[in-house]
Amino acid sequence: MQAIVFRYSLPRFALATALGVLTPRAYTGPLAPTSLLEVPEPTLPADDWAIVRTALCGICGSDTKQIYLDGAFDNPLTSLISFPHILGHEVVGVIEAVGPGVSTRRVGERVAVNPWLSCGPRGIQPPCAACQQGQVTLCEHFTEGHLAPGIHLGNCRSAGGGYAPRLAGHESQLMPIPDAVSPEQAVFADPFAVSLHAVLKARPAPGAAVLVYGCGTLGLLAITILHVLFPTAQIIAVARYAHQEQMARALGAQRVIRTRRADQIIETVAGLTGAPILRPRQGLPWLRQGVDIIYDMVGSPESLEVGVRVTNPRGRIVISGVDRPARFEWTPLYFKEVQLIGSNAFGVEEWDGVRQHAMAFYLQWAAEGRFDLAPLLTHRFRLAQYRDAFVTAQRKGSQQAVKVVFDLRAEDA
Repeated sequence: MQAIVFRYSLPRFALATALGVLTPRAYTGPLAPTSLLEVPEPTLPADDWAIVRTALCGICGSDTKQIYLDGAFDNPLTSLISFPHILGHEVVGVIEAVGPGVSTRRVGERVAVNPWLSCGPRGIQPPCAACQQGQVTLCEHFTEGHLAPGIHLGNCRSAGGGYAPRLAGHESQLMPIPDAVSPEQAVFADPFAVSLHAVLKARPAPGAAVLVYGCGTLGLLAITILHVLFPTAQIIAVARYAHQEQMARALGAQRVIRTRRADQIIETVAGLTGAPILRPRQGLPWLRQGVDIIYDMVGSPESLEVGVRVTNPRGRIVISGVDRPARFEWTPLYFKEVQLIGSNAFGVEEWDGVRQHAMAFYLQWAAEGRFDLAPLLTHRFRLAQYRDAFVTAQRKGSQQAVKVVFDLRAEDA
């Protein structure tokens, strides 16, 4: 079968970076790190695994950052992944075959895939303390068991991702999709769970002023979650593009700030919250008071610098986005005793007295009609169109893109 594979190769990195000045398509193709290659069919790593035929697979921001080499080479997570690997982790599909040890899933069942390769998929018994609590992103064993190193499907050489017609998944990773939920809705289970995890890490009090920084897929989902689950929250959003502003308003943001200029964001937040603006002799203005919580879906030095300047004393900033590290002026962080809270993917959550996986919450709520995110799916591509797909996902403004997916339902078997 054909699959989109990422190969760790310094000569390929150098060539892609040099030619990438001319065209983003240089980062994909036969001589690039990312290519469409012929690969073997997936096999079952153990008896309690199944083969899933991919229907849709979303393109995540982490995928585009990897493909376009938009990261630091000293990133410590490289110690937890292995190469080469088939990309893609936002997967929905149909179970095509099951191993003899599978007892909870059946052939023909539609499933959303929880991609995390924690103790269960790795065959480690007993599970570590984090996995026993359902917090699989904190698993202690991402380099052990009967799989190569990898934190989730899409960055492990022995457990391929969803940019392929078929993949293998452990039965604990396969979540049944209710009949009322379409594949176009179900493909949001993974990113919705990411945003839900971030919001529930800092639940707003009634009437709290909150800022969602960034209106890509995760930011728009955070706005939707806040609007539905915390209806009295006063939601301010920071967007980059006009189509993001329009969607943010439609999903529940009362105010949208559309600019990349940090000073304008700070001054607008001051106007919206009634906070006096403090102007130092040099650098950006800042606020002693501001918003109660910030959900930072960008995670850049710029967004962090603005965040510590516009949040309340002892306010909370939840960082779910990931960008290149760099210096920022962080004095307000300690001066206002701001809390920076990291938020990594998802796991078991508690809501309204119920504890279950965040993806299960989404599928349940989608079936009940509380969330319909299918309109956020803006672009579909065949696997062979992967170069166009990645350019579209990267150039959100010119392409008016939100969620870009590969649709493999028409692919040859």
